Amino acid sequence: MSGLPQKFYPVVDNAQWVNRLGAAGARFIQLRVKDLPEPELRAQVRLARDYAAKHGVCLVLNDFWQIALEEGVSYIHLGQEDLDTADMDAIRKGGLQFGISTHCHEELERALTFAPDYVALGPIWETRLKKMAFGPQGVDRLREWKQLVGDMPLVAIGGITLERAPLCLTAGADCVSAVSAFTQHDDPEGQVKAWLAATEA
Repeated sequence: MSGLPQKFYPVVDNAQWVNRLGAAGARFIQLRVKDLPEPELRAQVRLARDYAAKHGVCLVLNDFWQIALEEGVSYIHLGQEDLDTADMDAIRKGGLQFGISTHCHEELERALTFAPDYVALGPIWETRLKKMAFGPQGVDRLREWKQLVGDMPLVAIGGITLERAPLCLTAGADCVSAVSAFTQHDDPEGQVKAWLAATEA
């Protein structure tokens, strides 16, 4: 199982963030775009793909595996509900790498049957950005998940701040993911540098 490009993983809702954060040193970024008409969605994906290539970013597209195949994005992230409809044979034949979200043991067991490139666990702490059916998992659950997944990369997400990120890494996460820590900060580029320092120490 190959590792991940970086120990932190911003999740962004617009291609311009790939340009800004990539220029600042982020090398692993997920584009999560919701509720756009398909032409606008594709335009965002193409722009993000081009910015990612410019800055040496590994771009991950959330949900839209067909568009990833068609637009030359090589990494996708799938939620549990996506597994109900995604054509995993087409995904594998297309050479897509993929990560899968998990929130409980049953979801982890299901995710592992697909041999993903990483599994994500969340929310580790309470988060206001996304209404979750599951409560905070906590750092101890990260330790348990790491024992269960072994060498497979583990991503922690949900309520993670710069100060909390090292706690997740110490508990066994290979990578920490955040949204508002970057996109809602007064100095996103400065945050990238701070997260680099905190996660590579």
